[in-house]
Amino acid sequence: MRIEILGPGCAKCQRLAANASEAVRGMNPAAEVVKVSDIGEITSRGILMTPALVVDGEVKATGKVLSPEQIRALLRKES
Repeated sequence: MRIEILGPGCAKCQRLAANASEAVRGMNPAAEVVKVSDIGEITSRGILMTPALVVDGEVKATGKVLSPEQIRALLRKES
């Protein structure tokens, strides 16, 4: 499972990345959390609001910081 956090590196982006890491810890050790900060890459995916959470190539949330619990709930739906 690949989880991407798309954003320029702002405080909200950093918080979402930390929440995603916390969410997968112990839940899916094979999951990879990756930060994408290249604006060209972000806009090429159609993202207009950051931060964005992408799971296995599918955009799950934009413009908000999901809690670890909310991210876990999304990941359970994916598995």
